[in-house]
Amino acid sequence: MPDLYEVAGLHLSLPDLNRKPLFSPAPRIEILKGLDFSIARGEILGIVGGSGSGKSTLGRCLVRLLEPTAGVVRFDGQDITHLAESGLRPLRGRFQMIFQDPMSSLNPRHRVGKLIAAPLRLHGVADVPARVAEALDLVGFPQAMAARYPHELSGGQRQRVGIARAIALRPEFILADEIVSGLDVSSQAQVLNLLERLVRDLGLTLAFISHDLSVIRRLCTRVMVLYQGQIVEEAPVDQLFAAPQAAYTRELLDAIPLPDPDQVWA
Repeated sequence: MPDLYEVAGLHLSLPDLNRKPLFSPAPRIEILKGLDFSIARGEILGIVGGSGSGKSTLGRCLVRLLEPTAGVVRFDGQDITHLAESGLRPLRGRFQMIFQDPMSSLNPRHRVGKLIAAPLRLHGVADVPARVAEALDLVGFPQAMAARYPHELSGGQRQRVGIARAIALRPEFILADEIVSGLDVSSQAQVLNLLERLVRDLGLTLAFISHDLSVIRRLCTRVMVLYQGQIVEEAPVDQLFAAPQAAYTRELLDAIPLPDPDQVWA
């Protein structure tokens, strides 16, 4: 079976507005520098790197929130690199994104049910109430949750609303961008367990962006390490943790905090 994503020679440069001269165009910064990789159907790919590595920018190129400067991005065999919005619209239901901060992506004036229904109505899905109920059930919420507002929910619950919005459209691919970074350890575990179950039960493909290798190790099957817009290492998760090849990967591994022995044995 062919890969769901095929990426070749991916470049992206953006204008540096902080250095823009008064009467001439802003100089451009190269963010992504010739990336080549693929994402197999059904896998959970971890995309890891420090701040400024380009991992979130890469994610936005995959779901075409950003248009690459050069290279090719193919989704299910179709070249979407420079596809116009009219051509992207039929595909948007097939790839979805979950954002880092649910409070910034969820309209605080709308109840949970309306928030989940909005993308369904946008894509002309039939029987919206049934699909909302299905999404709530899949993320482990009672149906009464549809009447709640985002400010009435915990951080973990809000993130599950974001997941429900994404899966309501029954996509093939989900991009999750740092979605557990602001959660406590217990809420992180609940969200990771949920994602793992959804990938298995719904046949999803997932790209999970994080700066935290311990989270990547818990969830992902393969890891791609970015540094300054380039892939410095790519390997199955067990192999990468057992024998990292790149010096930068070793630095990231060394930065993982060790557990407190007093807490472990308490």
